[in-house]
Amino acid sequence: MIDFILFILFSGLETYAMFFLAFKIFKIDIYHKEMVFASFIMGFFSYSVRINYELFQLDILTQYALMLSFMWLLFRIHPFYASILTGMVYQTYFVIQPSLMYLLDSVINMSLNTSNPITINMITMQILSALTAILIGMYVGHKRIGFDFVPDKPDVKIKPTTSEKILFALNLPTLIVITSISYFLESFFFFLIPIFYGIILWGYLYFSYKKDRNNYESFNS
Repeated sequence: MIDFILFILFSGLETYAMFFLAFKIFKIDIYHKEMVFASFIMGFFSYSVRINYELFQLDILTQYALMLSFMWLLFRIHPFYASILTGMVYQTYFVIQPSLMYLLDSVINMSLNTSNPITINMITMQILSALTAILIGMYVGHKRIGFDFVPDKPDVKIKPTTSEKILFALNLPTLIVITSISYFLESFFFFLIPIFYGIILWGYLYFSYKKDRNNYESFNS
């Protein structure tokens, strides 16, 4: 029972941090109660898939699908843009967490075992990753440097630009890369994980900036 509570608590913290970061990056209003609700629902599903059935890759895919669904159905974001938000925030978080893992393992030899997420080391990593994501979100919100091309209605008719189509297409490599993390964690090539994630994240940021800039120029003209 204690293991279940700890897993739900810290998994929920991570998911909340990802929602927070995504909404700050795209200048979307923060609804804390809804975010907490969605985070704990996703934590419950994660516990069932990862702990009860020991399916790590399926857990990641399930969490990805649930986050996209909550953004669409609970937070009322158009499904096309909800997929872009989900892809970008996963890439951002999977740059943050492996970077921290690599840093801590190099400095204090902090080993992690993803097959057993309820350990002191794993919980410490979850807390550090979530706090980092929240701090980045707070900084982005404070500096107002996010993107604002995402419409605030789920039923609006859209005509995707080339940049938006590329952003949407980046979801495929995102899914492939994040589900392969377990194959690299114990290997010599672990240091490549943040690099792979960073390259795809750069694509998200570049085309988001390009889309936002095009909207700004169109408005001025």
